[in-house]
Amino acid sequence: MLLQSVLNVLLCAVIFEQCFAYFNLEKQDDCFCQLSGKIDECTCNIDTVDHFNNVKIFPRLRSLLVKDYFRFYKVNLKRPCPFWTDDSRCAIRYCHVESCEEDDIPVGIKGASFTQETNGDGKEKYLRKANEDCSSHHGELDYLNKTISKKAQKNMELWDAYDDALDNFCDIDENDQEAEYVDLLLNPERYTGYVVGYAGPSAKRIWQSIYLENCFRPKKSFSFNPYIQSAKLNELCLEERVFYRAISGLHASINTHLCANYLLSDSKGMDLIDPDGKWGPNLEEFVKRFSPETTNGEGPNWLRNLYFVYLVELRALAKAAPYLEREEYYTGNEPEDWDTQMAVKDLLSVVKQFPEHFDETTMFRNSEQAEKLKYEFKQHFRNITRIMDCVGCDKCRLWGKLQTQGLGTALKILFNGKFDHIKDGSSIHVNDKKNFQLHRNEVVSLMNALGRLSTSIYKIDDFRQMLR
Repeated sequence: MLLQSVLNVLLCAVIFEQCFAYFNLEKQDDCFCQLSGKIDECTCNIDTVDHFNNVKIFPRLRSLLVKDYFRFYKVNLKRPCPFWTDDSRCAIRYCHVESCEEDDIPVGIKGASFTQETNGDGKEKYLRKANEDCSSHHGELDYLNKTISKKAQKNMELWDAYDDALDNFCDIDENDQEAEYVDLLLNPERYTGYVVGYAGPSAKRIWQSIYLENCFRPKKSFSFNPYIQSAKLNELCLEERVFYRAISGLHASINTHLCANYLLSDSKGMDLIDPDGKWGPNLEEFVKRFSPETTNGEGPNWLRNLYFVYLVELRALAKAAPYLEREEYYTGNEPEDWDTQMAVKDLLSVVKQFPEHFDETTMFRNSEQAEKLKYEFKQHFRNITRIMDCVGCDKCRLWGKLQTQGLGTALKILFNGKFDHIKDGSSIHVNDKKNFQLHRNEVVSLMNALGRLSTSIYKIDDFRQMLR
């Protein structure tokens, strides 16, 4: 009888433990409660994107982005904050950006290929031959002087820069005198402590400024809460909803990266095996950032917006595919350049197979009002790229600037009329490329920004498996 009683008690304890674990799992799994069904403003389902990204896109991007062409990004991290006094520079050692040596930067990226006789492409010989031809005509009456003064060349460059600025959704800074190349592989995006340390209020101010001052807001219901409740998004027009979902999805992606690459232990340089500490996924932090209980019910919708902005950038990549397929991705390393070209073409061929991209043709369709809205759309986003100069953590600033420029490049491709005649499967004549020119930094930021979104979706599945 006593044995039976003991067995009953043990059985009840096991059942209670299982019920508690099940309840706790269900509560935590609420983070993913919106990750099913059709993606807002799009036609495909979330599970379709999960499979397509995790099986086809993520592995290809992971191998592509370690190539020299895509790992070096030119950026000015010394720009002052244009909106408020920046008094919150991060002193945490993990905020520091490791600079790369001049010799580490490929000669083709630095532009040295145009002056190096040993590069094998004959460019310097061609320039020298042109100079010889000009000098041989000095005594001839029929010689036409086609040289352009340095001042005139500078003016032409300024005109081109002004024309480009009209099309850009970003405040570009790679041409600044203080801009430097950064090796992205040496400076991975990860949790630095900036958002919760003494600089926490500064990080909060960044996102509040983005949401409250630079996102479109419902006019009927004003709120000091920076995040718009999902139920109130229908008070916005399509273009305004797209803008908010894109920014919200980018924010969710960044938070996912920080949770997936979290500082689990700080060795402070005492560990000879791992002097930089131990980094890895932090499930508790992920649940805190996206659980309905800690986000007023909005966390799952933020993750849903991540899938939306992923489709926006994927669509831009597909639309620009005919242009990107013709790029040489030149670094000066001929074997790797060839591998990079083949890898890009392989990625683009897979992207074009995905039938349900975001459809940008449904936006800005009402003539005069549409042009005004597009102008506001562009100016809001340009302001957001400027706000990245207010981020106190250098590493956070680096990745914030890169990902906003990547999204801005995607918007430029989708909503710039010069790109509208690019059709899937069509070829581009080399003389037409000036009509829809992308700078190297735009291509690098677009690919890396999509790589960050792709990684986020992949890591979300990891967190889901960790909970279960």
